[in-house]
Amino acid sequence: MDTIADFKALPYRKGVGMLVFNREGKVWIGRRLMTFSYANTDVSKLWQLPQGGIDEGENPLDAARRELYEETGIRSIKLIKEAQDWFYYDFPQELVGHVLGSKYRGQTQKMVCFSVYRRKL
Repeated sequence: MDTIADFKALPYRKGVGMLVFNREGKVWIGRRLMTFSYANTDVSKLWQLPQGGIDEGENPLDAARRELYEETGIRSIKLIKEAQDWFYYDFPQELVGHVLGSKYRGQTQKMVCFSVYRRKL
């Protein structure tokens, strides 16, 4: 980004973040597969909750289910709660250009909470 005004003019990417609990109440987190470095940190050593973008015409709950499966392979889930509100965050300006094709200044996300279950055979 050349200027702060350029950065502020970019839109937010609409997405979902997921909290996934197992039977013991532990939260699933995953290790990043990306390999670029940011602020002297190897991003592949970072961990995060599953998250992803909402496709055109898709609602947040369907996006959460799709992204969770794409990123983790988890399908057997039960909805606990979908947040009512959206939250926004900006990417650090020096990171713009390295993520999401430099098209966004940050993300607006809706959080969705699931529990994992196994069907009885």
